[in-house]
Amino acid sequence: MLSILVPIYNYNAFPLVFALHQQCMECGIPFEILCQDDCSTITFIENNQINKLQGGQYLSNKKNLGRAPNINTLAEISKFDYLLILEADSFPLNKNYIKTYIEASKQEPQAVFGGVTYSEAKPQKNKLLRWIYGNAREAKDLTYRITNPHDIVFSWNLLIEKKLFLNNRFDATITTYGFEDLVFLKKLKEKNVSIRQIDNPCVHQNEEQSAVFIEKSKIAVLNLIELYRKNILSTSDSSLLKAFEILKNTYLVATTSFLFDRFEKPLKKNLLSKKPSLFLFDLYRLGYFCKNSKMKKI
Repeated sequence: MLSILVPIYNYNAFPLVFALHQQCMECGIPFEILCQDDCSTITFIENNQINKLQGGQYLSNKKNLGRAPNINTLAEISKFDYLLILEADSFPLNKNYIKTYIEASKQEPQAVFGGVTYSEAKPQKNKLLRWIYGNAREAKDLTYRITNPHDIVFSWNLLIEKKLFLNNRFDATITTYGFEDLVFLKKLKEKNVSIRQIDNPCVHQNEEQSAVFIEKSKIAVLNLIELYRKNILSTSDSSLLKAFEILKNTYLVATTSFLFDRFEKPLKKNLLSKKPSLFLFDLYRLGYFCKNSKMKKI
């Protein structure tokens, strides 16, 4: 019936897996919860408890694969017709979370997305940027998602047919952070895959420090440059790519790169403050893109 896939990296996923296990048992369905640690640098012994749960399996990679190949591997060893892809730092908002997906699966959909939300509680100052970004850019209500079914940020909290996933796997060449979701979802859109939108959210319990989020965003920008260079993603897929193309056509890439070098520190100071600006965050990423685009000759 249901294979739940949970890629893990430096996180205690047992509370999530335990909650999912309880809900699956209550529903009385055949299920498995496959978790795979991607060669974490921090050990959480609690994850070993996953193997003690009926249907639970905790595996560990001997080397870091990256999120995309890690999920591909889990999908390959799964045994049921539907996959539910989750993140270790997510948690179901409702106690009937699994039941809602089971009911949705009875209509034999290709894919179902339940939505993502963030805590309303404001975090500490050093974690504000990720929280503000998540609430503003990633948490989209059901009304919006029904109108824009392919405007999805995440490829998790996603229920998808196993055969459909295996025919449209994540791009395994993306081994570092960023944009593997966008590439995967673009592929589904190009193949006219219908993604049903329902109200069954998971809370993204991401508590990254702003400094860490900035560095990860820079890694994501480098990924985006490479995906753009290979024509895997285009200006219609990303607002950042669209902005870069405008600068390129008006011969302002070098100027933007120079301004980024000049103002990177004050921009970063704002992003690490108690009032980080998403507009300045966009400028920061665009400047970093322009600076690094010269090395990739795009």
